[in-house]
Amino acid sequence: MRLCLQELHLRRGSWELACTAGFRDGVHFVSGNVGSGKTTLSMLCAGLILPESGRVMTSGISTRALSFQFPEYHVTGSTIGKEIASWGLQAETVLENAGIGAGEGDDPLTLSRGELKRLELACIFSAEPDLLILDEPFSSLDCAGKHRLCHWIEERERGITILFSHERSVLPDVDCLWEMEGGRLTSLGKTAGAIPHWKDAPHYISTALEMGADLVNISLKSVEEAVCRIRD
Repeated sequence: MRLCLQELHLRRGSWELACTAGFRDGVHFVSGNVGSGKTTLSMLCAGLILPESGRVMTSGISTRALSFQFPEYHVTGSTIGKEIASWGLQAETVLENAGIGAGEGDDPLTLSRGELKRLELACIFSAEPDLLILDEPFSSLDCAGKHRLCHWIEERERGITILFSHERSVLPDVDCLWEMEGGRLTSLGKTAGAIPHWKDAPHYISTALEMGADLVNISLKSVEEAVCRIRD
């Protein structure tokens, strides 16, 4: 599978997005500050907005899904059961995966934002799209919810996953690192070789690098293991 962004340009007032990139199978992490263009690029990748020039091309991708930052944007069903059914899924399995004790007949908008976020993410991951685009998926989640999401991301066995986030503490292991700054997307390459060049790296990663750790990935577990190897 492949997603190609060919000379994309989109202008919003004085701000401009411009990028050329290619995404293959695996998990791609795009970091960047608020306002850097991550959400706009995620919507371009999903085909929800069109560039002023350039093309978004796919190969081998039959299904795609975008997880919006705000889970309310996904709600189409008047009950939790109908919401889950709209994805073609079984309510019992999804509710168990999401860790939600609410009933199928409850209004999804009566859930807390964290519960609604878990419900929406559980539906999206259960649908197993070829192209999965996650825009700030850690927002509204507590620490346990963030770790649950990391597990889902790491357990994806096929397809392209693009994670757009400025999360600084709970991250999954990924295959490739990218940085978004001022509407420009930069590929840092495969994770192990890219980490030393990651300007936007979280503090725990930069600290481990200063200690001389040989980092192979970005999850806290991977970093802790690398630091332990120094001490051994």
